[in-house]
Amino acid sequence: MIKYALKCSEGHMFESWFASAAAYDSLRAGGHVSCVVCGGTDVAKAIMAPNVSTAREKSDAPVLSDAPAKTAPENVTNALSKMRKEVEKNATYVGGSFAEEARSMHLGDVPERAIWGEANGAEAKSLIEDGVPVMPLPFIPTRKAN
Repeated sequence: MIKYALKCSEGHMFESWFASAAAYDSLRAGGHVSCVVCGGTDVAKAIMAPNVSTAREKSDAPVLSDAPAKTAPENVTNALSKMRKEVEKNATYVGGSFAEEARSMHLGDVPERAIWGEANGAEAKSLIEDGVPVMPLPFIPTRKAN
């Protein structure tokens, strides 16, 4: 797994984890990497300082900032709501069949189309390890799968 600092064309900064550098490149090329704030897909890697261990003793106290968050919670809620509407409008909900459908498309067994649904942790890990371009969505479906 690799963590990247990302920045969208609107200047929003965020971080995300990817299975590998190639997985990031594949997801970005397919338009599957989007800003967590505004949902924009014009996203690029930002400069990020690596974690470096030092011989000095580290403080266990967290570093706190007096600065307010750059994005108000209501803006995040609005962005998530907008993203959800876009996903529901442009993708087919496949429920618990998500892993099977995504793998079938990746293997070329069925035509590619935009889908969304649920996968358990083992299914999601297997898809990522096999190079299937998937990503978690930050919301819970309103529909109930039987």
